[in-house]
Amino acid sequence: QAQVVESGGGLVQAGGSLRLSCTASTPRFSGFSINWYRQAPGKQRDWVAGISRAGHVQYADSAKGRFTISRDNARYAVYLDMKTLQPEDTAKYFCKASIGTADYWGQGTQVTVSS
Repeated sequence: QAQVVESGGGLVQAGGSLRLSCTASTPRFSGFSINWYRQAPGKQRDWVAGISRAGHVQYADSAKGRFTISRDNARYAVYLDMKTLQPEDTAKYFCKASIGTADYWGQGTQVTVSS
């Protein structure tokens, strides 16, 4: 099992940057693939970016060129660096840690981008 915790959200002006962190309290962290999702009020939860155990990364079209996902296994952490944020990026951002058939979700961190 793993407890997943997101942090780093906040209020930022359009064009600004934020770094979100996802930590999982497990020594098996390096064996997890990690994906970021976001959900705006009244909308479905959408996939944003993911990083595999081996460090391979993928991005949704909305994130390409603006967001960067990375991991630091020594700190049991995955980061989502977001730049050039826009009001449409406003959402609650969730981290999902996956290993085998098990998925562990965090409670999310709110990102609000003002125009």
